[in-house]
Amino acid sequence: MGQSRLEEIRQIRTEKLQKLRDLGVDPYPAKFSKSRVDISRALGSLGKNVAVAGRVWRWREHGNVVFADLKDSSGQIQIMFNTQTLADKWPVIKLLDVGDFLGVAGKIVKTQAGEVTVDVSSFELLTKSLHPLPDDWHGLKDIEERYRQRYVDLLLNQPARQVFLTRTEIVKFLRRYLDEHGFIEVETPILQSIYGGASAKPFTTHHQALDTDFYLRISDELYLKRLVVGGFDKVYELGKDFRNEGMDRAHNPEFTMLEFYWAYADYQELMKFTETMLSQLVKELKIATDIDFTPPWPRISYRDAILKHAGIDINQADTAAKLLKLIKRKNIKLNLEEVGFGTLLDILYKQTTRPHLIGPLFLTDRPTEFVTLAKRLPHDPSKTASFQLLIKGEEVINAYNELNDPIDQADRWRESEKLAAKGQEEHEAFDADYIRALEYGMPPTAGWGMGIDRLTALLTGQSTLKDTILFPTLRPEKQ
Repeated sequence: MGQSRLEEIRQIRTEKLQKLRDLGVDPYPAKFSKSRVDISRALGSLGKNVAVAGRVWRWREHGNVVFADLKDSSGQIQIMFNTQTLADKWPVIKLLDVGDFLGVAGKIVKTQAGEVTVDVSSFELLTKSLHPLPDDWHGLKDIEERYRQRYVDLLLNQPARQVFLTRTEIVKFLRRYLDEHGFIEVETPILQSIYGGASAKPFTTHHQALDTDFYLRISDELYLKRLVVGGFDKVYELGKDFRNEGMDRAHNPEFTMLEFYWAYADYQELMKFTETMLSQLVKELKIATDIDFTPPWPRISYRDAILKHAGIDINQADTAAKLLKLIKRKNIKLNLEEVGFGTLLDILYKQTTRPHLIGPLFLTDRPTEFVTLAKRLPHDPSKTASFQLLIKGEEVINAYNELNDPIDQADRWRESEKLAAKGQEEHEAFDADYIRALEYGMPPTAGWGMGIDRLTALLTGQSTLKDTILFPTLRPEKQ
């Protein structure tokens, strides 16, 4: 619909709004005066008088009778206005439009065509719509417009609506599962004076009263582990994290994470817990997916995966110089602008190995350079007691035995800050208060984090996270 036509319709509807007010009709009342039932219930109430409310969807005039469809969140029903019973209301009826909200009362009948219908005996305008809806057969065609006007997309796009209903059920299941296994849900700060828990660039904001810069959290991890120090043996948080990074099909600056920390457990126990939980989720929610979640899932070490798909043994190529030499010898083309052994290895992994890891599978024992908060393997200090869950080549879960040695943790953060001094933009900051917490003592603990947006995308077959986030981050709209 062209902009000039759109403005013309809005002007006509605005004029109707004034005419309604002139007739003494409140176009935006606070509530429906009658006790209403859901439309789904009304559909099964043939012969009974009911009151229902919803949005007008289609409008069909046949002489002295007007048919329309009324929708609420439970379903849709046809309604019928007849001049014989509503003669005094006809001036108001002529001012109604598709998109308006109505409350109607009347008897449930069947038309000659066999359609269940409310034979309207009285009605109330509940909201006058000034903006016309797009054609419901075609909806919003522009992808960015769909994301920006999600409220319209949800009205017209049933598959999109179902994705978000499924997401809600996924979140409810995960909360219930953790609650039933003895975890307690907590809330930790979003505004943090020192960001931590991952290597990422944060968003910065300023607190006026304290005249201090704060960061939007990039992870919940360090505060949740402070709670383990404080005697909470099983804690979890489901909430928003923020990373000031690029946007693509797999990343949004604002995203939802579920993290839990489990004292006296280790990452091997977490792998069993994970495959049981997610396979049960898919089964209980009856999610139709081509991914086989039947446990047990394969486990492959990071070293073996790189060796298989890149032909490089990272036990031998254990420095940036050695690794770079082998990459060039094998003629592997990589973007090598970043610094440091860990970053170089990560680029190699993501380009040569990760696309082949279909899963679900656990990629275990990642190098220490990747996970500065994870405990080292006793028999190989260059690796960590860790895993990632990969599904269709996507990293869904990151988990490990938590490093509880305050001296080792401090040393690793100092190394991270040295890389920052050399120009590495994404690094971890030194958190002296967290080191102090570890000095009080944290029991052996395993931690786990999962992206809800990414899990939902995989389970519902979406190719971009924007289709699993109700209002994804977009460039501000030009006025």
